[in-house]
Amino acid sequence: MSTGKKTPPRPSEEEGVVLTPEQLRRRRARNIAIASVLGFLAVLFYVVTIVKLGPNVLNRPL
Repeated sequence: MSTGKKTPPRPSEEEGVVLTPEQLRRRRARNIAIASVLGFLAVLFYVVTIVKLGPNVLNRPL
């Protein structure tokens, strides 16, 4: 049972898009910015959760 779909051949690395050093630098800066924001949000959610639970969360019966 063939669906008749054929995938086009993938281009080799030589035929792909080659980024300039400036584009690579901007991509790296953008990736660092995104990673920083995600890390900040993770820490913010953790801190907000701890604050909302309050200090008595440790004084519970086990």
